[in-house]
Amino acid sequence: MKRIIAALLLAALPASAQQFDYGFAGLMGKANRVELAPLTLGSGKPVAETPYALKSGAYYRMKIVADGSAELALSGGDFFRAIWINEIVINNIEIRPMGVHSLEFDAAGEAEISFIAITPGTYTLSIPGSSGESQRATFTIG
Repeated sequence: MKRIIAALLLAALPASAQQFDYGFAGLMGKANRVELAPLTLGSGKPVAETPYALKSGAYYRMKIVADGSAELALSGGDFFRAIWINEIVINNIEIRPMGVHSLEFDAAGEAEISFIAITPGTYTLSIPGSSGESQRATFTIG
């Protein structure tokens, strides 16, 4: 009887160990993809309208749009270390970096970043040298 129960438990183990089935694309599949509201870089404009609530293990895409009114950057080493970056697309050029500390726009333009949130916590991307709340985007990974 003990052997039968042990065999049943072992047979059920692999089925319960696989929690998600995203298909061939894995975590980056459409079923796991979320489009985030864009970040805005402009002189005197807020970077983000509201804080972002992210889920660890989810795949996100987000545009960063600069209006060219000033030379501005977004910096946030802690945020970039808490995510895995799939790619950053600038002018249809796909960049697959090992690490990022900041993105700087010298003129008007757009970049799209796709990433998987990894480490839970609260992080910011902010314009270097600024101190206002509107000059940062807050991300909470849960």
